[in-house]
Amino acid sequence: MSRYIKEGQGWRLGWDSAASIYPGLVAGRDWALELTQPEFQDFCELAKRLAGTMSEMAAELMDAERIAIEVETERIWLEAEGFPQGYSLHLIVLTGRGCEGTWDEAAVPQLLAAIPGLMVF
Repeated sequence: MSRYIKEGQGWRLGWDSAASIYPGLVAGRDWALELTQPEFQDFCELAKRLAGTMSEMAAELMDAERIAIEVETERIWLEAEGFPQGYSLHLIVLTGRGCEGTWDEAAVPQLLAAIPGLMVF
């Protein structure tokens, strides 16, 4: 059995390979969602994609210019909103459970840094 939990101020990510339906966990300051393996994988991939896009946009924007970028699969919708150097993430699970959550810009850098260590699939 492999169970991993990583957490910091305002965020938590987890993976439990023994869980039959929802092995993934994403959580914010006062909310938590369990995700299926495909949902968790989509979340990780979309978060990495958004981080790369936000970094690339830094050269294209004026210093005071905020942006919002959305990406999605059939399972997960994720939005980054703010400045390339500091933004929030908003997650919606699209698979019929009606789940969503948000991480503030202080939590996002550590959250993104923790994802590679949890990509166990």
